Amino acid sequence: MPSLFKKILIELEHHAPFTFFGSFIGVLMVYFSRNISREAAHHLFYILHPAHVVMSAYVMASMYRLNKTGKFDITKFFFIGVVLSIGLATLSDSLIPYAGEWILGMPEAEVHVGFIEMWWLIIPPAIIAISVAYFKPTTHFFHSGHVFISTWASLFHIIMAAEQGMPWYYFFVIFFFLFLAVWVPCCLSDIVVPLLFTGRDDVGSCDCHKVK
Repeated sequence: MPSLFKKILIELEHHAPFTFFGSFIGVLMVYFSRNISREAAHHLFYILHPAHVVMSAYVMASMYRLNKTGKFDITKFFFIGVVLSIGLATLSDSLIPYAGEWILGMPEAEVHVGFIEMWWLIIPPAIIAISVAYFKPTTHFFHSGHVFISTWASLFHIIMAAEQGMPWYYFFVIFFFLFLAVWVPCCLSDIVVPLLFTGRDDVGSCDCHKVK
């Protein structure tokens, strides 16, 4: 457990600068997109959130498929690829942004839980993603894509709750919650899950910006 804790801290440190940059870009997007309609933000959220789920499901399932020691467990494979990927994406895209919306008292603050509101856009694609990962697993993809998709999904969740003409100080709070929404769930999916379920202690997430 101490080695796991140390590895988590190292990965959090490595992810922080890039997540900071992604969150900064996200705040700029909130500023320039702040006047779009709530309906448009809703549609964009339900494009980006499923995309985030599919990416997470595929990579997490692939990491288990490629790194599992001993007997392969199809139940764990499904649990990691579907249940955990959806859970972590929901934490990142919906629950943490909602906390920021609630603190700021945004008028339309609401938790949009994709696997409940539009389960057909979330659960079947996740199952398809892990099915592909079973036969063709790989974790080689640019980590920046994961960070930006996650950031954009979170920010459109916030825009759905916002009012036009937000006070300037709102953007500092939005920045903090965008950063948190990407930083912690990303390391949970890339480090904690592989370490806990594969039986290996040498599974890493990325060369700072790329999963290996």
